[in-house]
Amino acid sequence: MGAAHPSSPPGLPIGPSRPWLAPLAGYSDLPFRLLCRELGASVTCTEMVSAKGLVLGQGKKSNATNELLATWPPLEPPVRCRAASLPYPGPGPSLPPVAPDTPLVVQLFGAEASFMGEAVRILVDRGYAWFDCNMGCSVPKVVKSGSGAAMLQDPDNAVAVAEAMLGAAGKGRVGFKLRLGREAGEDVYLPLAKRLEEAGAGWLTLHPRYARQKFTGTADWDAVRPLVAQSAIPVMVSGDLFTPSDGVKALAVTGAAGVMFARGAMHNPAIFGQFTELLVAGKASGGRGQRFADASALEYCIRRHAALIRAFYPQRLNRQGVEAGLLKMRTFVPRYVKECAGARYLRRAMANCLTWRAMDDLLDDFFARAENLELAPSDAAMCGDSDT
Repeated sequence: MGAAHPSSPPGLPIGPSRPWLAPLAGYSDLPFRLLCRELGASVTCTEMVSAKGLVLGQGKKSNATNELLATWPPLEPPVRCRAASLPYPGPGPSLPPVAPDTPLVVQLFGAEASFMGEAVRILVDRGYAWFDCNMGCSVPKVVKSGSGAAMLQDPDNAVAVAEAMLGAAGKGRVGFKLRLGREAGEDVYLPLAKRLEEAGAGWLTLHPRYARQKFTGTADWDAVRPLVAQSAIPVMVSGDLFTPSDGVKALAVTGAAGVMFARGAMHNPAIFGQFTELLVAGKASGGRGQRFADASALEYCIRRHAALIRAFYPQRLNRQGVEAGLLKMRTFVPRYVKECAGARYLRRAMANCLTWRAMDDLLDDFFARAENLELAPSDAAMCGDSDT
Protein backbone atom coordinates (compact mmCIF):
# COMPACT_ATOMS: atom_id res chain seq x y z
CA MET A 1 0.00 0.00 0.00
CA GLY A 2 1.18 3.51 -0.68
CA ALA A 3 2.08 6.13 1.87
CA ALA A 4 -0.68 7.99 3.62
CA HIS A 5 -1.45 11.59 2.77
CA PRO A 6 1.07 13.79 4.66
CA SER A 7 -1.66 15.72 6.46
CA SER A 8 -3.81 12.69 7.31
CA PRO A 9 -5.01 12.44 10.91
CA PRO A 10 -2.68 10.03 12.74
CA GLY A 11 -4.04 6.49 12.65
CA LEU A 12 -6.49 7.09 9.80
CA PRO A 13 -5.26 5.80 6.42
CA ILE A 14 -5.89 8.37 3.69
CA GLY A 15 -3.98 8.12 0.44
CA PRO A 16 -4.31 7.24 -3.25
CA SER A 17 -3.99 3.50 -2.56
CA ARG A 18 -6.10 3.56 0.62
CA PRO A 19 -9.66 3.25 -0.77
CA TRP A 20 -12.62 3.83 1.57
CA LEU A 21 -16.09 2.32 1.71
CA ALA A 22 -18.66 5.12 1.81
CA PRO A 23 -21.59 5.29 4.24
CA LEU A 24 -24.39 3.41 2.44
CA ALA A 25 -27.85 3.61 3.96
CA GLY A 26 -29.25 0.09 4.17
CA TYR A 27 -26.05 -1.59 3.04
CA SER A 28 -22.87 -0.79 4.99
CA ASP A 29 -23.60 -2.97 8.01
CA LEU A 30 -20.91 -4.94 9.82
CA PRO A 31 -20.85 -8.05 7.56
CA PHE A 32 -20.59 -5.94 4.40
CA ARG A 33 -17.90 -3.74 5.93
CA LEU A 34 -15.86 -6.79 6.92
CA LEU A 35 -16.25 -8.26 3.43
CA CYS A 36 -15.03 -5.02 1.87
CA ARG A 37 -12.06 -4.92 4.24
CA GLU A 38 -11.10 -8.47 3.32
CA LEU A 39 -11.24 -7.44 -0.34
CA GLY A 40 -9.09 -4.34 0.04
CA ALA A 41 -10.93 -1.46 1.74
CA SER A 42 -8.63 0.49 4.08
CA VAL A 43 -11.38 2.34 5.98
CA THR A 44 -15.11 1.70 6.22
CA CYS A 45 -18.00 3.91 7.29
CA THR A 46 -21.22 3.01 9.05
CA GLU A 47 -24.64 3.71 7.69
CA MET A 48 -26.04 7.15 8.49
CA VAL A 49 -26.91 7.33 12.19
CA SER A 50 -29.34 9.89 13.62
CA ALA A 51 -27.60 11.85 16.37
CA LYS A 52 -30.91 12.73 17.99
CA GLY A 53 -32.10 9.13 17.84
CA LEU A 54 -28.88 7.97 19.46
CA VAL A 55 -29.06 10.51 22.28
CA LEU A 56 -32.78 10.10 23.01
CA GLY A 57 -32.52 6.33 22.79
CA GLN A 58 -30.05 6.05 25.66
CA GLY A 59 -31.28 3.65 28.35
CA LYS A 60 -34.09 2.20 26.25
CA LYS A 61 -34.39 -1.54 25.71
CA SER A 62 -34.52 -1.15 21.94
CA ASN A 63 -31.17 -1.78 20.30
CA ALA A 64 -32.10 -0.34 16.91
CA THR A 65 -29.27 2.18 16.97
CA ASN A 66 -26.77 -0.47 17.99
CA GLU A 67 -27.90 -2.59 15.06
CA LEU A 68 -27.54 0.39 12.74
CA LEU A 69 -24.01 0.91 14.00
CA ALA A 70 -23.69 -2.85 13.48
CA THR A 71 -21.16 -3.62 16.19
CA TRP A 72 -22.50 -7.01 17.22
CA PRO A 73 -20.13 -9.74 18.38
CA PRO A 74 -20.12 -13.10 16.57
CA LEU A 75 -23.07 -15.26 17.51
CA GLU A 76 -22.67 -18.08 20.03
CA PRO A 77 -22.67 -20.92 19.18
CA PRO A 78 -21.03 -20.27 15.80
CA VAL A 79 -23.19 -21.13 12.81
CA ARG A 80 -22.19 -23.70 10.21
CA CYS A 81 -21.89 -22.39 6.68
CA ARG A 82 -20.22 -23.32 3.42
CA ALA A 83 -17.31 -20.91 3.69
CA ALA A 84 -14.00 -20.62 5.47
CA SER A 85 -14.07 -20.25 9.24
CA LEU A 86 -14.23 -16.69 10.51
CA PRO A 87 -10.99 -15.41 12.08
CA TYR A 88 -12.79 -13.10 14.50
CA PRO A 89 -12.81 -12.97 18.29
CA GLY A 90 -15.48 -14.65 20.36
CA PRO A 91 -18.51 -12.96 21.90
CA GLY A 92 -17.92 -9.84 23.92
CA PRO A 93 -19.65 -6.55 24.74
CA SER A 94 -22.02 -5.52 21.99
CA LEU A 95 -21.36 -1.81 22.03
CA PRO A 96 -17.66 -1.22 21.27
CA PRO A 97 -16.40 -1.61 17.69
CA VAL A 98 -15.45 -5.13 16.59
CA ALA A 99 -11.65 -5.26 16.45
CA PRO A 100 -11.29 -6.28 12.77
CA ASP A 101 -13.64 -3.46 11.75
CA THR A 102 -11.16 -0.68 12.40
CA PRO A 103 -10.45 2.03 11.59
CA LEU A 104 -14.17 2.69 11.44
CA VAL A 105 -15.83 6.05 10.75
CA VAL A 106 -19.31 6.61 12.21
CA GLN A 107 -21.41 8.89 10.04
CA LEU A 108 -23.89 11.04 11.94
CA PHE A 109 -26.62 13.30 10.66
CA GLY A 110 -28.57 16.00 12.44
CA ALA A 111 -29.13 19.74 12.44
CA GLU A 112 -28.77 20.56 16.14
CA ALA A 113 -25.28 21.15 17.48
CA SER A 114 -26.23 20.02 20.97
CA PHE A 115 -27.39 16.59 19.80
CA MET A 116 -24.49 16.16 17.40
CA GLY A 117 -21.95 16.94 20.10
CA GLU A 118 -23.65 14.71 22.67
CA ALA A 119 -23.89 11.83 20.20
CA VAL A 120 -20.15 12.01 19.58
CA ARG A 121 -19.47 12.06 23.33
CA ILE A 122 -21.59 8.93 23.79
CA LEU A 123 -19.78 7.15 20.99
CA VAL A 124 -16.33 8.18 22.20
CA ASP A 125 -17.22 6.64 25.56
CA ARG A 126 -18.11 3.43 23.71
CA GLY A 127 -14.73 3.28 22.02
CA TYR A 128 -15.35 4.96 18.67
CA ALA A 129 -12.64 7.32 17.45
CA TRP A 130 -13.59 8.69 14.01
CA PHE A 131 -16.70 10.48 12.83
CA ASP A 132 -18.23 11.97 9.71
CA CYS A 133 -20.98 14.56 9.43
CA ASN A 134 -23.39 14.11 6.54
CA MET A 135 -23.91 17.44 4.80
CA GLY A 136 -24.84 15.97 1.43
CA CYS A 137 -27.79 13.58 1.74
CA SER A 138 -30.63 14.71 -0.52
CA VAL A 139 -33.31 12.30 0.76
CA PRO A 140 -36.40 14.50 1.37
CA LYS A 141 -37.11 13.40 4.95
CA VAL A 142 -33.49 14.13 5.90
CA VAL A 143 -33.47 17.52 4.19
CA LYS A 144 -36.82 18.50 5.76
CA SER A 145 -35.28 18.02 9.19
CA GLY A 146 -32.59 20.57 8.34
CA SER A 147 -29.98 17.81 8.10
CA GLY A 148 -27.94 16.45 5.22
CA ALA A 149 -27.82 18.71 2.17
CA ALA A 150 -30.01 21.30 3.93
CA MET A 151 -26.97 22.26 5.98
CA LEU A 152 -25.35 23.63 2.84
CA GLN A 153 -27.91 26.44 2.96
CA ASP A 154 -27.13 27.34 6.57
CA PRO A 155 -23.33 27.53 6.80
CA ASP A 156 -23.37 29.18 10.23
CA ASN A 157 -25.28 26.25 11.70
CA ALA A 158 -23.09 23.81 9.79
CA VAL A 159 -20.02 25.32 11.44
CA ALA A 160 -21.72 25.26 14.86
CA VAL A 161 -22.42 21.55 14.37
CA ALA A 162 -18.82 21.00 13.31
CA GLU A 163 -17.48 22.78 16.37
CA ALA A 164 -19.72 20.71 18.67
CA MET A 165 -18.59 17.44 17.10
CA LEU A 166 -14.93 18.40 17.09
CA GLY A 167 -15.18 19.58 20.68
CA ALA A 168 -16.37 16.13 21.69
CA ALA A 169 -14.12 14.04 19.43
CA GLY A 170 -10.98 16.15 19.24
CA LYS A 171 -9.45 18.16 16.42
CA GLY A 172 -8.88 16.16 13.26
CA ARG A 173 -11.20 13.30 14.23
CA VAL A 174 -14.25 14.46 12.28
CA GLY A 175 -14.69 14.65 8.52
CA PHE A 176 -17.46 16.31 6.53
CA LYS A 177 -19.18 14.95 3.43
CA LEU A 178 -20.42 17.68 1.11
CA ARG A 179 -22.13 18.33 -2.18
CA LEU A 180 -21.54 21.38 -4.38
CA GLY A 181 -24.68 23.16 -3.20
CA ARG A 182 -28.43 22.91 -3.41
CA GLU A 183 -28.66 23.46 -7.16
CA ALA A 184 -26.66 24.75 -10.11
CA GLY A 185 -25.60 28.35 -9.57
CA GLU A 186 -25.57 27.97 -5.79
CA ASP A 187 -22.05 26.64 -5.27
CA VAL A 188 -21.34 26.92 -1.56
CA TYR A 189 -18.90 24.09 -0.99
CA LEU A 190 -15.66 26.08 -1.23
CA PRO A 191 -16.33 28.75 1.43
CA LEU A 192 -18.06 26.22 3.69
CA ALA A 193 -15.16 23.78 3.35
CA LYS A 194 -12.71 26.50 4.32
CA ARG A 195 -14.68 27.27 7.48
CA LEU A 196 -14.89 23.58 8.37
CA GLU A 197 -11.15 23.23 7.93
CA GLU A 198 -10.56 26.26 10.17
CA ALA A 199 -12.82 24.65 12.80
CA GLY A 200 -10.52 21.62 12.91
CA ALA A 201 -11.88 19.14 10.35
CA GLY A 202 -9.61 16.17 9.73
CA TRP A 203 -10.66 15.58 6.13
CA LEU A 204 -13.33 16.50 3.59
CA THR A 205 -15.26 14.34 1.14
CA LEU A 206 -16.94 15.85 -1.91
CA HIS A 207 -19.59 14.20 -4.04
CA PRO A 208 -19.50 16.73 -6.89
CA ARG A 209 -23.18 16.93 -7.69
CA TYR A 210 -25.83 19.37 -6.53
CA ALA A 211 -28.33 18.13 -3.97
CA ARG A 212 -31.26 18.48 -6.37
CA GLN A 213 -29.48 16.27 -8.89
CA LYS A 214 -29.56 13.37 -6.44
CA PHE A 215 -27.82 10.76 -8.63
CA THR A 216 -28.85 12.02 -12.06
CA GLY A 217 -26.41 13.36 -14.61
CA THR A 218 -22.72 12.86 -13.98
CA ALA A 219 -20.41 13.77 -11.12
CA ASP A 220 -18.37 16.89 -11.95
CA TRP A 221 -14.91 15.71 -10.95
CA ASP A 222 -13.43 18.98 -12.25
CA ALA A 223 -15.19 20.76 -9.38
CA VAL A 224 -13.07 18.84 -6.88
CA ARG A 225 -9.80 20.43 -8.07
CA PRO A 226 -10.35 23.89 -6.54
CA LEU A 227 -11.28 22.28 -3.22
CA VAL A 228 -8.06 20.28 -3.27
CA ALA A 229 -6.12 23.43 -4.16
CA GLN A 230 -7.47 25.47 -1.24
CA SER A 231 -7.31 22.73 1.40
CA ALA A 232 -4.44 21.89 3.72
CA ILE A 233 -6.30 18.75 4.85
CA PRO A 234 -7.02 15.64 2.74
CA VAL A 235 -9.90 15.74 0.28
CA MET A 236 -11.64 12.49 -0.70
CA VAL A 237 -13.56 12.21 -3.96
CA SER A 238 -16.83 10.29 -4.28
CA GLY A 239 -19.47 9.96 -6.97
CA ASP A 240 -19.68 7.82 -10.14
CA LEU A 241 -16.90 5.47 -9.02
CA PHE A 242 -18.39 2.34 -10.56
CA THR A 243 -15.21 0.56 -11.67
CA PRO A 244 -11.55 0.41 -10.59
CA SER A 245 -10.61 2.56 -13.58
CA ASP A 246 -13.15 5.19 -12.50
CA GLY A 247 -11.25 5.50 -9.23
CA VAL A 248 -7.90 5.89 -10.98
CA LYS A 249 -9.35 8.48 -13.37
CA ALA A 250 -10.94 10.42 -10.52
CA LEU A 251 -7.59 10.71 -8.74
CA ALA A 252 -5.91 11.91 -11.94
CA VAL A 253 -8.61 14.48 -12.71
CA THR A 254 -9.09 15.86 -9.21
CA GLY A 255 -5.74 15.49 -7.45
CA ALA A 256 -7.72 14.21 -4.45
CA ALA A 257 -5.96 12.45 -1.60
CA GLY A 258 -8.12 9.34 -1.96
CA VAL A 259 -11.31 7.77 -3.26
CA MET A 260 -14.50 6.66 -1.52
CA PHE A 261 -16.40 3.90 -3.31
CA ALA A 262 -20.16 3.73 -2.83
CA ARG A 263 -22.43 2.29 -5.52
CA GLY A 264 -19.51 0.54 -7.20
CA ALA A 265 -18.86 -1.44 -4.02
CA MET A 266 -22.51 -2.45 -3.71
CA HIS A 267 -22.17 -4.36 -6.98
CA ASN A 268 -18.58 -5.50 -6.51
CA PRO A 269 -16.94 -5.54 -3.07
CA ALA A 270 -13.71 -6.64 -4.79
CA ILE A 271 -13.48 -3.17 -6.34
CA PHE A 272 -11.14 -2.00 -3.57
CA GLY A 273 -8.41 -4.53 -4.25
CA GLN A 274 -8.90 -4.25 -8.01
CA PHE A 275 -8.54 -0.48 -7.79
CA THR A 276 -5.30 -0.76 -5.83
CA GLU A 277 -3.93 -3.33 -8.28
CA LEU A 278 -4.76 -1.04 -11.19
CA LEU A 279 -3.27 2.01 -9.50
CA VAL A 280 -0.04 0.29 -8.44
CA ALA A 281 0.54 -2.35 -11.12
CA GLY A 282 -1.43 -0.93 -14.02
CA LYS A 283 -3.89 -3.82 -14.27
CA ALA A 284 -6.79 -5.22 -12.28
CA SER A 285 -8.16 -8.74 -11.91
CA GLY A 286 -11.59 -8.04 -13.39
CA GLY A 287 -10.46 -7.74 -17.00
CA ARG A 288 -12.44 -6.65 -20.07
CA GLY A 289 -14.76 -4.46 -18.07
CA GLN A 290 -16.06 -7.29 -15.89
CA ARG A 291 -16.58 -6.69 -12.19
CA PHE A 292 -15.35 -10.11 -11.08
CA ALA A 293 -12.27 -11.83 -12.50
CA ASP A 294 -14.16 -15.09 -13.06
CA ALA A 295 -17.02 -17.19 -11.77
CA SER A 296 -14.99 -18.53 -8.86
CA ALA A 297 -14.29 -14.99 -7.63
CA LEU A 298 -17.99 -14.20 -7.88
CA GLU A 299 -18.94 -17.36 -6.00
CA TYR A 300 -16.41 -16.64 -3.26
CA CYS A 301 -17.79 -13.13 -2.78
CA ILE A 302 -21.36 -14.35 -2.44
CA ARG A 303 -20.60 -17.24 -0.12
CA ARG A 304 -18.22 -15.22 2.00
CA HIS A 305 -20.78 -12.47 2.43
CA ALA A 306 -23.39 -15.05 3.42
CA ALA A 307 -20.98 -16.57 5.95
CA LEU A 308 -20.32 -13.18 7.52
CA ILE A 309 -24.01 -12.38 7.77
CA ARG A 310 -24.71 -15.76 9.34
CA ALA A 311 -21.92 -15.27 11.86
CA PHE A 312 -22.84 -11.76 12.94
CA TYR A 313 -26.45 -10.93 12.11
CA PRO A 314 -29.11 -11.09 14.85
CA GLN A 315 -31.19 -14.24 14.31
CA ARG A 316 -34.47 -12.35 14.31
CA LEU A 317 -37.41 -13.63 12.26
CA ASN A 318 -39.94 -11.56 10.36
CA ARG A 319 -43.66 -12.33 10.29
CA GLN A 320 -43.11 -14.96 7.62
CA GLY A 321 -40.48 -16.69 9.75
CA VAL A 322 -37.53 -15.63 7.59
CA GLU A 323 -34.29 -14.53 9.25
CA ALA A 324 -33.43 -10.84 8.93
CA GLY A 325 -29.93 -11.74 7.78
CA LEU A 326 -31.25 -13.92 4.97
CA LEU A 327 -33.51 -11.11 3.80
CA LYS A 328 -30.50 -8.81 3.76
CA MET A 329 -28.46 -11.31 1.73
CA ARG A 330 -31.30 -11.63 -0.77
CA THR A 331 -30.90 -7.92 -1.59
CA PHE A 332 -27.20 -8.29 -2.37
CA VAL A 333 -27.07 -11.40 -4.56
CA PRO A 334 -28.93 -9.90 -7.56
CA ARG A 335 -26.40 -7.05 -7.62
CA TYR A 336 -23.45 -9.41 -7.54
CA VAL A 337 -24.69 -11.60 -10.41
CA LYS A 338 -25.94 -8.78 -12.61
CA GLU A 339 -23.41 -9.63 -15.35
CA CYS A 340 -24.21 -13.35 -15.44
CA ALA A 341 -26.32 -14.87 -18.19
CA GLY A 342 -28.44 -16.59 -15.53
CA ALA A 343 -28.96 -13.49 -13.39
CA ARG A 344 -32.69 -13.25 -14.06
CA TYR A 345 -33.24 -16.87 -13.09
CA LEU A 346 -31.28 -16.49 -9.86
CA ARG A 347 -32.97 -13.23 -8.95
CA ARG A 348 -36.42 -14.78 -9.24
CA ALA A 349 -35.45 -17.92 -7.36
CA MET A 350 -33.73 -15.93 -4.62
CA ALA A 351 -36.98 -14.15 -3.81
CA ASN A 352 -38.44 -17.50 -2.76
CA CYS A 353 -35.55 -18.60 -0.53
CA LEU A 354 -36.88 -18.90 3.01
CA THR A 355 -33.93 -20.67 4.65
CA TRP A 356 -30.15 -20.53 4.45
CA ARG A 357 -30.10 -24.15 3.32
CA ALA A 358 -32.39 -23.29 0.42
CA MET A 359 -30.05 -20.48 -0.56
CA ASP A 360 -27.02 -22.76 -0.35
CA ASP A 361 -28.75 -25.32 -2.57
CA LEU A 362 -29.78 -22.64 -5.05
CA LEU A 363 -26.22 -21.31 -5.27
CA ASP A 364 -24.85 -24.85 -5.67
CA ASP A 365 -27.16 -25.37 -8.63
CA PHE A 366 -26.46 -21.95 -10.12
CA PHE A 367 -22.67 -22.26 -10.03
CA ALA A 368 -22.79 -25.85 -11.34
CA ARG A 369 -24.41 -24.68 -14.58
CA ALA A 370 -21.81 -23.19 -16.91
CA GLU A 371 -24.45 -21.51 -19.05
CA ASN A 372 -25.47 -19.37 -16.06
CA LEU A 373 -21.98 -18.05 -15.52
CA GLU A 374 -21.01 -16.40 -18.78
CA LEU A 375 -19.94 -12.94 -17.70
CA ALA A 376 -20.89 -9.94 -19.79
CA PRO A 377 -18.94 -6.65 -19.63
CA SER A 378 -20.19 -4.43 -16.84
CA ASP A 379 -21.82 -1.08 -17.39
CA ALA A 380 -22.38 1.91 -15.18
CA ALA A 381 -26.17 1.79 -15.27
CA MET A 382 -26.54 1.87 -11.52
CA CYS A 383 -28.43 5.12 -11.07
CA GLY A 384 -31.15 4.94 -8.47
CA ASP A 385 -29.01 3.18 -5.89
CA SER A 386 -28.57 5.30 -2.80
CA ASP A 387 -25.45 6.47 -1.12
CA THR A 388 -24.69 9.68 0.71
